[in-house]
Amino acid sequence: MALKASLALLLIIAITFIALPVVALFLRSPLDTTLQSLHDPVVMDALRLSLMTSTLTTITVVLMGTPIAYVSARFRYFGKELADSLIDLPVIMPPAVAGIALLMAFGRMGIVGHYLDAFGISIAFTTLAVIIAQVFVSSPFYIRQARTSFEDVDIALENAARTLGGSRIYTFFHVILPIAINGLVSGAIMAFARSLGEFGATIMFAGNFQGRTQTMPLAIYTAMQGDLDVSLCIAIILVAISFVVIFLVKTLTRRVYKNAGN
Repeated sequence: MALKASLALLLIIAITFIALPVVALFLRSPLDTTLQSLHDPVVMDALRLSLMTSTLTTITVVLMGTPIAYVSARFRYFGKELADSLIDLPVIMPPAVAGIALLMAFGRMGIVGHYLDAFGISIAFTTLAVIIAQVFVSSPFYIRQARTSFEDVDIALENAARTLGGSRIYTFFHVILPIAINGLVSGAIMAFARSLGEFGATIMFAGNFQGRTQTMPLAIYTAMQGDLDVSLCIAIILVAISFVVIFLVKTLTRRVYKNAGN
């Protein structure tokens, strides 16, 4: 009985610790103030840019990451562990380090950027740089989830489809993909959320220019120096989006386990 009471108290403390800052955020910025701040050009520019870049990033990550995840889940090859580790590296890499690394690769004096600059192509401190930074930091979240989803598909089903004459591509799109789709969508949502909240790599590699590279996290950082109401408004929008993302991921995850049980 004492153990249950202690665990219940610990749970209450943990929930309070997490919920208190969120509640304080909403209490500090009433609904009418938040709605008024939505008309601020800084807020609208940041919201528009964040949604656009995060959407393009998610599409890129899905198109690029799906075949990578499938190969990682189904095939054994020399250096597989090293490749998987490199794919997961951005998850634990400090955001500032990621930004510097991207700058050294694609900046005007970077390994690749140096050659692009010779053709008048500049990537750093542009909207494209925002997307590249987001792809770099968010792709592991999708690839890891997609890899797990493909691994959970019974390989016997794939072999049966191949035995019946289905090509590898046909089998992938008509057998494997429909089974793994919930996990893939869950991973895509996580990648979108990670892109939406990206700060460190973006400010280092893309800069902080309103309407061009200033995403919502960067707008919060800038507004905190002069207009707290604007920063609170953007923060509340991000919290609301984060809550929706968590809800969708949990719903899809529940469906995955339910389908696995059936």
